[in-house]
Amino acid sequence: MRTHPASAQHVRTDMSFTLFLNAPEEYDGGELIIEDGMDGRAVKLPAGDLILYPSYSVHRVEPVIRGARLACFSWLERMVREPQQRELLFELDMSIVALRSEHGETDTAIRLTSCYHNLMRMWATV
Repeated sequence: MRTHPASAQHVRTDMSFTLFLNAPEEYDGGELIIEDGMDGRAVKLPAGDLILYPSYSVHRVEPVIRGARLACFSWLERMVREPQQRELLFELDMSIVALRSEHGETDTAIRLTSCYHNLMRMWATV
């Protein structure tokens, strides 16, 4: 949780992001390590690139051994709080997109889209 400095409202930190501000060849080390299973994923992106990852994942930055690593990081609050609900909405949305691309705007696609929006209304917090 973070507290907004102006409003004093609490904000959930569902997602984290890191925006890389300088080129990877300007420094050695400094990889963002995101644990996602047995091994961590090392991330070191070009200047201007951003990575978005769940805040609940274990992550760290390796020490910089040459140069300086410049990056910006922050957090986002999702409209749908529960990761499992977000995953269901994503899978439903991708299935609707595939259905429409294969068969066009059908009654089934319209009904599934209605289900998607009703679930969003049930699960979203504002």
